[in-house]
Amino acid sequence: MSVTTDFVATGGNRHPAAADWETGLLAFGADNNVALWNPANPNTRGISALLSGHTDTVNVVKFFPSPKARNSSEKSSSIILSGSADKTIRVWQRDRDVQDDGGLSPSFQQAKVVTDHQSSINAITVLPGSDVFASGSADGTLKIWKLNTESDVKVDLLQSISIAPRFLPLALALERLGASSLILAVAGTKPVIQIYVSKGDRFSLAATLAGHEGWIRSLDFTREEDHGDLLLASASQDKYIRLWRIHQGKELPAASSATSDPALGALGKSLSNKAHRFEAQGCTHSITFEALLLGHEDWIFSAKWRRRDGAQSPLQLLTASADNSLAVWEADPSTGVWVCVARLGEISAQKGATTATGSAGGFWIGLWSPSGDAVVSLGRTGSWRMWNHDDVSDRWLEHVAISGHVKEIKGIAWAKDGSYLLSTSSDQTTRLYAEWKRDGMQSWHEFSRPQIHGYDINCIDSIGNAQFISGADEKLLRVFDKPGAVAGLLDRLCGIHTAADRTLPDAANIPVLGLSNKAIQTVDDNDLGEDIINCQKDEREATDPASVVHRSTLDIDHPPFEDHLARHMLWPEIEKLYGHGYEISAVATSHDGTVVATACRASSIDHAVIRLYETKDWREIKPPLTAHSLTVTSLGFSFDDNHLLSTGRDRQWAVFERDGSQS
Repeated sequence: MSVTTDFVATGGNRHPAAADWETGLLAFGADNNVALWNPANPNTRGISALLSGHTDTVNVVKFFPSPKARNSSEKSSSIILSGSADKTIRVWQRDRDVQDDGGLSPSFQQAKVVTDHQSSINAITVLPGSDVFASGSADGTLKIWKLNTESDVKVDLLQSISIAPRFLPLALALERLGASSLILAVAGTKPVIQIYVSKGDRFSLAATLAGHEGWIRSLDFTREEDHGDLLLASASQDKYIRLWRIHQGKELPAASSATSDPALGALGKSLSNKAHRFEAQGCTHSITFEALLLGHEDWIFSAKWRRRDGAQSPLQLLTASADNSLAVWEADPSTGVWVCVARLGEISAQKGATTATGSAGGFWIGLWSPSGDAVVSLGRTGSWRMWNHDDVSDRWLEHVAISGHVKEIKGIAWAKDGSYLLSTSSDQTTRLYAEWKRDGMQSWHEFSRPQIHGYDINCIDSIGNAQFISGADEKLLRVFDKPGAVAGLLDRLCGIHTAADRTLPDAANIPVLGLSNKAIQTVDDNDLGEDIINCQKDEREATDPASVVHRSTLDIDHPPFEDHLARHMLWPEIEKLYGHGYEISAVATSHDGTVVATACRASSIDHAVIRLYETKDWREIKPPLTAHSLTVTSLGFSFDDNHLLSTGRDRQWAVFERDGSQS
């Protein structure tokens, strides 16, 4: 018998440098692992592999280009560099290609572990056509490396630079300055950018660029023309993006008209036009401020230039912000002023908004596809979102991406008929996964997020095929019922049918000041739901107008996008079960769905009891079962439901038998 992996679900790490996209393969940090995903896979199969080796959170992932590549369009995906909070850089080498459903799933093996840094790795930068890369760490050092992949993978340390005190590098960018010179930009926990220039294998500080008013989280170089000036984009927590021009020659470049943009107002007068001059290869170079990009309402985590496929394609910059939006910037051909030509995602003024408010909580990463016709972003919930550009309509259209938990998964449970899988986690969400069946293809996706809670959720079990019960770091358990919108979606896309005799609410939402999901009815598109909102006099039961659900929103022919999952795919709560004195630790339901067994954290025999409830009326079956003296960690019914097995932290297990003489 052979066993193969059919589906992997995991959320991405929330770090601006924790992902990279090359030649059809996107690699991203997923807790201690590096996950591989092909966003362009026609089967939308999701994650194809996890590279395990790190012992702490992966902060940086970068494809290392072949030294034979001359530009970014020739990059290969045969080497991956990953940096982690475990203080190591690991080199992953492509091993072989495995045929999988008509697509290639590359296999990578760990080839080298670099342990020279003394603290967490926060940034790595590479350069096409070069075997040099640089890394920045929370130990306050910048290290320059040479990677040789001709035979065995070998990494040599060329230089170690200690940067200014209390200046920890968070972003790096490397580019060619001339035939034999490199320029390295370094930014981080100070509002300045340090520019280093190489002479041979050694880098030295050439300039310090001031202007930002917050930490700088992202840097990226591009060349304006094939042999023209370099442009450096810097994204900061001050909500601004700054563009800098690196020009060769004693004469300064023409002053940018972007600084005279009327939209800058009084801010434009304070922008510095100071030229920073330095020598490299016997030539004079200058760095001048080029443009200030305004439009985001919160911290900006990522800025990436689009790869140009020719001189005719416009220069475009993609930025990702904590205001839940991606922005595409382009210089106006007539005025030279940089303007936002597309905005994707949401617009929210709530910094740090959580999933409990129905917000994605900000975008941490924004990446262009290698071809430049698609973009992806990673949000606070660990889920990816993807948009493809449609040339006919000149619009960005959202497409199905992947999602997963971002913290430890505490419990999983199949529906009683095995039609879908429920999982729950310390990230305070419960998620439902099912198989999407269409046109002879099958792939697993998240179809609902039934519970978005304010406590870490510890355990879960299904009750039949349309209900489940979960326990969290609170003294009660909650029972949820499948809403009609989710039942209809699973029926259309997965062939999962719900009993016709059940009356289901349309959907659910969370009251503004509550934790319980309330059943609601959907409204027509021309109905703003004002009647629903106005009739709720109790402030605790008031509904956020943004959470009113329109019927057309739920009538979709694909797995839900992240904004649907975060807002419209909740399950209504139908019951609370009380009785325990501490946080819930375990729950199990009988196979016939008539009895629920529960337990809580305990340090004495009085609280280490197992309580039973009947599902027909949710009354407790007394007395509770006693056997343990410490927390009961797991519960399970036998296949005939006549026995209940429990295990506990007191190193005991117990079997209870059902008394057939009592109803």
